[in-house]
Amino acid sequence: MADNPQQQQVRLNIDESKMHTTYANTIRTSTTGDEVVLDFGINLPVPTPDNSPALMFSVGSRVVMNWRGAKRLAISLGQVIRQFEERNGEIQLNPPQQSGGPRLAE
Repeated sequence: MADNPQQQQVRLNIDESKMHTTYANTIRTSTTGDEVVLDFGINLPVPTPDNSPALMFSVGSRVVMNWRGAKRLAISLGQVIRQFEERNGEIQLNPPQQSGGPRLAE
């Protein structure tokens, strides 16, 4: 007969007093052997002398985490995306371009 140790419930209190909310439409990732670095920011169109399309990546927040935390984040994001798509349909990564703004080369 297997022993089932009783699990103790832990109450989680969340302190949001130092939280800052920002919007990001782009993320840049870089890694080391110990950490994952996530730069969140906004792609902004910028003028160029020859009027060619260009974007400026304006970094608003940087999150550094260890690989275990990164894996937990990946699992959590996968779950919420799956739930969203089950309710709303598949998220298109390349939606039809709206006219007027620069586009990234394919």
